[in-house]
Amino acid sequence: MDPFRIDELARKLLENVPPALRGMQQDLEANFRAVLRSTLGRLDLVTREEFDAQSKVLERTRAKAEALERRLHELEQALASLRPDSPASAPAPQTPGSGSAHP
Repeated sequence: MDPFRIDELARKLLENVPPALRGMQQDLEANFRAVLRSTLGRLDLVTREEFDAQSKVLERTRAKAEALERRLHELEQALASLRPDSPASAPAPQTPGSGSAHP
């Protein structure tokens, strides 16, 4: 995280400290900064720009995947219509006991 923002957060925290403790302002501010840097440093954060860029990549990838799924479905249908033994053109198979004339 940007050091400027950490300093800004530390200042905002310090503004909320009761006036009686403000005499220790330098110590508190240093501690706030240290805690913020340590805690925020452990987080897996990305910038807004990185997030927006990855969102655009994801949108393009989804669109390509959907187009490929549609194309695959079209090709499967075309292939099924070309096969004489395809399930779409073949009669339903009979199961034993479904009225077959064979003993």
